[in-house]
Amino acid sequence: MRITSTAFRDGEHIPQQYSRYHQNKVPPLHIEDVPADARSLALIMDDPDAPSGLFTHWVVFDIDPKTGDIDEDHAPEAPARQGANSWGETQYGGPRPPSGEHRYFFHLYALDTKLDLAYGSIRAEVEQAMQGHVLDAAELMGRYAAAGEPVGVGAAG
Repeated sequence: MRITSTAFRDGEHIPQQYSRYHQNKVPPLHIEDVPADARSLALIMDDPDAPSGLFTHWVVFDIDPKTGDIDEDHAPEAPARQGANSWGETQYGGPRPPSGEHRYFFHLYALDTKLDLAYGSIRAEVEQAMQGHVLDAAELMGRYAAAGEPVGVGAAG
């Protein structure tokens, strides 16, 4: 299974329009080679370099396993549901490092079940429900630096 983006390659810098400092758009994502027996996909974006520890930027679960593309500035369509990020929002929250360069990981999981959790479920609930159901996983990592960016309250990750 693979997850890629036309906006940046694995390990490259994420363009500014996908950051919370700018337009906060969802980057375009491409998914391929999902196992044939997958019943759903889950996507978690996080920043392990945040000063407070692992910071979750986006949680989406029950994504249709036939999804090949997540279009720019769009969340996956129903039956997919968004969970809560570390800001307490149920939407994508782009990179916003308070200083320096951080790594942002898009973790994709193929599951043998649907999670059927409530909209707004937190990451821990999603990860607990996924236990024992992961068929395959893929990862895309991008970098974002806050050089010269304004830093305000809540600029945790």
